[in-house]
Amino acid sequence: MKYPLNATVALSFTLVMTVSVGAQRPRTVSDDPPTPTKPATTAAPSTVKAKYEGGVFGHPNKMNGTVTLDDANQRLVFRDGKQQERISIPYGSITGAYADTHSVRPGAATVASNIPYGFPAGFIKTKVQYLTVQFNDPDSNAAGVTSFKLENREILDSVLVTLATNAGLTRRGDVYIRKKS
Repeated sequence: MKYPLNATVALSFTLVMTVSVGAQRPRTVSDDPPTPTKPATTAAPSTVKAKYEGGVFGHPNKMNGTVTLDDANQRLVFRDGKQQERISIPYGSITGAYADTHSVRPGAATVASNIPYGFPAGFIKTKVQYLTVQFNDPDSNAAGVTSFKLENREILDSVLVTLATNAGLTRRGDVYIRKKS
């Protein structure tokens, strides 16, 4: 054995290639039904603090207020800070709804990140929760997508599930849609 290093390298290379080729076999697919990804949520409160972010014709400005699931009248209602009804979307007009989360940098962190040699505030981010609703009103032929910023993920999930149940929407992944009849 004149060259033990070459033999060791060749043996190692052969072993690595054998293991990597064995890992390339096709995967088996199970016939088990997929498990639900989210646990069941609690029933949503009838009124939730929210911020309207836009999307409804005639209401271009952002507003703080509340979202109410008005089951008696079969509609989603947004009221401004003075409790005046601003937006009403009938459950029958809702074609889709989903929960959305965005990571945003607060305004104070943006200002602080521009200070030279200051605290690295550019890394500060907060998660913002949105309820996004797609609607198509056959009476007025108005359609659009609107969103409401809610306080936290638990409230968002409970409002989404309650809204989807009341509006007769079907779950498809993380999105609730109205199937065409």
